[in-house]
Amino acid sequence: MNKNLIGLNAGKVWQLLNNNKRWSYSELKEAVGLSDRDLNAAIGWLAREDKIDFETEGGNDRLFLCVNVYIG
Repeated sequence: MNKNLIGLNAGKVWQLLNNNKRWSYSELKEAVGLSDRDLNAAIGWLAREDKIDFETEGGNDRLFLCVNVYIG
């Protein structure tokens, strides 16, 4: 695994999250087709870039695209 591959995988995940749906980890994993290791690295990349957010609903975590608007 390298940073380039993690970035490419993060792009795949971001494309799926772009539909404004709140995804469970298992739904996302099945849709994107990545291993746990690769998916976790991609999620970490997107979280570090503040592109995604998380919510817990009924004990289940959900991931979704985070939209940041800066007015300056």
